[in-house]
Amino acid sequence: MTTKTQLVEDHYSQNTDTEWQRLEKHRTEFAVTLRTLESFLPSPPCSVLDIGGGPGRYAIELAAHGYTVTLVDLAAGCLEFAEQKAADAGVQLHDAVQANAMNLDAFGDDGYDAVLLLGPLYHLLTRSERQRAVQEAVRVLKAGGCLFAAFVTRFAPFRYAAKAEPLLVVNDPQYVRQLLETGVHDQGTGFPQAYFAHPDEITPLMERCGLRTLLKVGVEGVVSGVEEAVNELHGEAWQAWVELNYRFGQEPSLYGASEHLLYVGEKPV
Repeated sequence: MTTKTQLVEDHYSQNTDTEWQRLEKHRTEFAVTLRTLESFLPSPPCSVLDIGGGPGRYAIELAAHGYTVTLVDLAAGCLEFAEQKAADAGVQLHDAVQANAMNLDAFGDDGYDAVLLLGPLYHLLTRSERQRAVQEAVRVLKAGGCLFAAFVTRFAPFRYAAKAEPLLVVNDPQYVRQLLETGVHDQGTGFPQAYFAHPDEITPLMERCGLRTLLKVGVEGVVSGVEEAVNELHGEAWQAWVELNYRFGQEPSLYGASEHLLYVGEKPV
């Protein structure tokens, strides 16, 4: 019997290049996330644990800037892909380890200056599973270090449906109600089982796990779903939009208007 963990592992192992290309297509998400990391990461060569980093877009970018990055992922295919991409870029990852975000027994307590959790929480369907993953990330983080955790927002699947499957709301009203009320996606093909978080639940979850909240930012800012023209920009105009979206993304009234919400929290000393 295929478990939900195996479904997620298989999906990402089979779609490594698609996942790598996704952040080239969605440049604003990548740029605003990096802008947030730049604001809170200590100076290199501090140690970063990238949990669920997939094909390594953030791990390789940070390593190229002098950080000591260990990449962790559930999917062996992603790790192999990341190591090849790092070699192609002339970048050295400190290590690449296959592990489940809910069980980081391979890593000791208080070992990393910063921890990224930019994918696993998308696929943990129960609150206890999400809490376990966050607790493990906090455990391996040094006191005074920052945890960066990404969530897909509750309203993201409806924006996708409006663009690609507008008849969903009448063809499957029970599933639509399930998404709205629970955030759980557990049917169909394509994206494996997923959890879409309501913006209001994120801070309480993270603070229950012992973090002090520093920031939440919707990393698409105001261009979610309308980003094509902005993503074609370069130079001064591009940087201006990155800064605007970093600013707009911190506006609480816009949290649910982004596909991805990035939480930054500090482990108390």
